[in-house]
Amino acid sequence: MTSFRERPSWPSVGYEERQWDGAQDEVGTRPQSRRDLEPYSASVPAFIADLNIPLNDDLNALTEEASSELARFDAEVGHIVGPITSVLLCVESAASSEIEHLRSAAREIALAELGGRASEDAQLIMGNTRAMQAALALSEAIDGQAILEVHRALLERSNPGVVGRWRDEQVWIGGRSRGPHLARFVPPHQDRVPSLMSDLVAFANRVDLPVFAQTAIVHAQFETIHPFPDGNGRVGRALMQAGLRAGRLTRNVVVPVSAGLLNDTTRYFDALSAYRTGDVTPIIRSIAHASFVAMNNGHLLVNDLQAIQIGWRGRITARRDSAAHRLLGFLLRQPAIGARCVGAQLGVSPVNAQVAIDHLVDAGILIQITDGRRNRIWLAQDVVRVLEDFAARARRRR
Repeated sequence: MTSFRERPSWPSVGYEERQWDGAQDEVGTRPQSRRDLEPYSASVPAFIADLNIPLNDDLNALTEEASSELARFDAEVGHIVGPITSVLLCVESAASSEIEHLRSAAREIALAELGGRASEDAQLIMGNTRAMQAALALSEAIDGQAILEVHRALLERSNPGVVGRWRDEQVWIGGRSRGPHLARFVPPHQDRVPSLMSDLVAFANRVDLPVFAQTAIVHAQFETIHPFPDGNGRVGRALMQAGLRAGRLTRNVVVPVSAGLLNDTTRYFDALSAYRTGDVTPIIRSIAHASFVAMNNGHLLVNDLQAIQIGWRGRITARRDSAAHRLLGFLLRQPAIGARCVGAQLGVSPVNAQVAIDHLVDAGILIQITDGRRNRIWLAQDVVRVLEDFAARARRRR
């Protein structure tokens, strides 16, 4: 029996020398130019498909607790009828994007979802929402093609030239743009990516491993391989959601784990670095801690949204089966609306859609945020406020 002081062992990445010729035509000082033409060290991750996860007693207890709490959160929140599941998916996507320094206000994200004019970051966050949806839809059959589809959903609108295939170039993390020589970490050479991804898929599809630990290691191995030139972090965190869903730890909702990781990104990135040295403990602990933080924050968000809905219903005089009442649920997951999208969502004519909107304006639930009479947009400020509160809690170090 191992004690909690022992470090569970795991193969560390190796390194190999590769020739670099990517900077030959770039301008630089003579010493820089000479160094940039020298060979560099690229990592060589181990194949893990047939390995068992080394869990000591302490780590095993933590994974069991995290698994139990995830299943409980899913059961408690999943029974709520309404748009809560869509909101949790959106806040997870926003938090995962923010880890990559893509940050946008809830109002901007809502405008991007509506198709209105919004910031570039807000548009990219919407791409991440599509990637999360793709990952969940494909969670029953995670293979190489499924991962490529998640990547396509993420970047097909913003960077279509890189989707549909594994990377065909060397990438690196940190350092300088000229080359990988001073990088903090150099993922494997592109020649190794296809076999490493096949190995990762085989590991991800095993059914004899503890699901939570397996999901954490799949994520860490994916980030180590870095199979794409862009979007690896966001795709890797989408795959965590797919792993939790495939392993039946979640069945109904997305637990906003990325919002928990955002709470301490230093710990998260240090854990990924430790994984590459052969220590699985930090990444499993980091994701477990993030899950606990995320579930607490998620409960607060759900309670706030339910309170908003109850308060709104008390302010509307229309019949309970009216379009105005039905519009309330839609506002929780899409707080920025136009008459056209309301009509399509509720299946009513443009005239009746406008009547429903006017009811909510009169009740102080919606405000118009555009000028003029054409292509008007209204906003549910109460929802935007609680989404911003959620994001602020996610950023707050504990």
